[in-house]
Amino acid sequence: MNNFWKDLPKPIMILAPMDDVTDIVFREVIAETARPDVFFTEFTNVDGLQSVGREKLLPRLKYTESERPIVAQIWGLQPKNYFEVAKQLKEMGFDGIDINMGCPQRNVIRSGSCSALIKNRNLAKEIIQATKEGAGSASRRIPVSVKTRLGYNSFITEDWIGFLLEQGLDAITVHGRIATQMSKYPANWEEIGKAAALRDEMGVDTKIFGNGDVLSMDEANQKVKEYGVDGVMIGRGIFHNPWVFEKQQREHTKEEKLDILLKHVDLFDKTWGNIKKFDTLKKYFKIYVNNFDGAAELRAKLMETKRVDEVKEIIKNLYILR
Repeated sequence: MNNFWKDLPKPIMILAPMDDVTDIVFREVIAETARPDVFFTEFTNVDGLQSVGREKLLPRLKYTESERPIVAQIWGLQPKNYFEVAKQLKEMGFDGIDINMGCPQRNVIRSGSCSALIKNRNLAKEIIQATKEGAGSASRRIPVSVKTRLGYNSFITEDWIGFLLEQGLDAITVHGRIATQMSKYPANWEEIGKAAALRDEMGVDTKIFGNGDVLSMDEANQKVKEYGVDGVMIGRGIFHNPWVFEKQQREHTKEEKLDILLKHVDLFDKTWGNIKKFDTLKKYFKIYVNNFDGAAELRAKLMETKRVDEVKEIIKNLYILR
């Protein structure tokens, strides 16, 4: 089976998985606007997928062909569930599987999951091996990767990344903070560079991606050159600019921004209907409605809406008045 991580030309640019943000609708909009090289799903709990709550979680794994290569990001505690879910994800047609070992949210790490695994290497190793086994035999396995931080309450870059590099992973995305820093401190790209240098020193065939505080393609390309990573994962940068992955950066007009807002609203309505609450849409308004005259006033008006048709009416009136 093809390993897309090896097939993609470098540098590889990735849209980060963000909970309750990078769903199928947002990814499809970005795919048509300025697509990254790789998409990740929202992170989905393997223990929940193997429980009576499975049906509620399955919408997080919806994707379209326009998003390929598409990686399913998973998290949880039980290796047996990672094994079973990895088998299912392969059958669902995902191009890869990523294990979340980086989320620092207290309610998540309290269970021993995600970045708490940095302190539990025996379990981390079991989870990686179970996921790889579930993802298929050596010749037919879909690639398995890990997204992680560089320590729990202190930087242990070489020690922790060295351990991960020994696990035969296809890729590692390195977020340049430790777990206790949450997102309150600048990402440490010097430490990310140490991870890439260690990979080169060990001579293993694992892609290393950096993640943290990158807001443009110019910045991303500079990080690749300066720190030796194979590419960059961008998360919050998409909130500043939905065209962040555009190869030739340019200023975008108010009309272009409103056009993709309408596209998102339409797609949200068609995809989710009554499954997701309307207020879920509101977090996206600041992505599209910014950096033009009257943006703040328009955004405030949109935040008061309660239905999709109200949003459309406000935008339609703007087009009539221009």
